[in-house]
This record gives sequence, C-alpha cells and structure tokens, in this order.
Amino acid sequence: MKHGYTNSTVGDGALVVKCYQGPEAAFRLSTESRYLRRLRGRLPVPRVHQVTSTSLTTRFVSGAHGQDLLDEGRAVEVLTECGRILARIHRLGIVHGDYGPQNLLFDPATFEATAILDWEWAHPGHPVEDLAWCEWIVRSHHPEHVPLLPHFFSAYGDPVPEWPERQAAMVERCRGLLDFCARWEPGGGGEKLWRERLDATTAWTE
Repeated sequence: MKHGYTNSTVGDGALVVKCYQGPEAAFRLSTESRYLRRLRGRLPVPRVHQVTSTSLTTRFVSGAHGQDLLDEGRAVEVLTECGRILARIHRLGIVHGDYGPQNLLFDPATFEATAILDWEWAHPGHPVEDLAWCEWIVRSHHPEHVPLLPHFFSAYGDPVPEWPERQAAMVERCRGLLDFCARWEPGGGGEKLWRERLDATTAWTE
C-alpha cells in the first residue's frame, strides 16, 4: 500500500495484511497486535482480524492519508488533529514510537482522525519522543509547513519541550533507525539514507 516503508502491506478494501520484515520482525508484530487490542475502544485504531507468525490482518479503515492531505494544502487541519490525538495517546501513558501524519487517516470532510496506524514501535516512554518525531516528519518531508507546527503543539496542550530536547530526541530516533537498517542490510541503501538523515537532523537549527 502507498506510504508503507518498513514492511509489506496490502489491502483489498475490506482487510489489510501487514507482513513484518527486518530485524525483530516477530517482536514488532507482537507489539502491534497487542497494542491494537488494548487500545480498541479507547483510540481510533484498526480492528485486529487475524494474527499469524509473520503477519497481522486488520479490518480496513477508510480515510484520507495525512501526508496526502498535507500535500493538498490542509496542513493546519492535519497538524491540529495530530496534536489533539497525540495528547489522547499520551494520557494513556504510552508512546506510539513512529507518530506523525504519515501514520494517521482522516475523515476528509471533518479532518477528524479515523485511524492511528503502525503501532509496532509502541512502548512506555517519554512524550518528547512522539512530539519530536512528528516535528521531524514535517521538517523532513513537508518543510514548507514548518511555520505551521505551532498548530500541532498548541493542540497538544501540555508544555512542549524546548528545541534542544526535541532535536536530541530526533537524533536518537534517527540513530536507532540507522542501526536497524545496518543490521538488516549492512552497507545497503537504507543505511546510507538514514546516515544522511542523521547528519541533516544533527545540523538543524530551530
């Protein structure tokens, strides 16, 4: 499916099948299926249909993809809803681990989130991890919308860590993904890409 990166994801309009690849694939599958079941009814997440040793099947959820909406000029609405939903996640005492518009579906009429996707990196942690990564997604993939990030932080509501703490969290996550790619395919394209992204992130100023 469009916007899938780490894993192979296919859907038929009724079900979505995600096959896990790379290091710790079984652990990430277990993490995602566990969180989806725990959060059902508490957050907008897909319903688990079936779990195998290598794949997770969920019910299809309709909605417009966050990155598509950003490209269509709906950054204020998307970033505001990202902040509001993230506050709900953090009130449950968990961190999504890969949070941002790339992992949210939205009602195209109301811009309310219809689904929060990709829970394979979820864990108990510090809120700055998700706050910083959502900001990183915007800075890296939608830099024209960086001036609108205050809508995200304002909708989140709680005090937002200062730039040095947010940047440090971005750098740490980039290092983790660089390590992931290096273990998966040493010297491959993923390792090169994340080394470049790590260098770029380290060089950013607010």
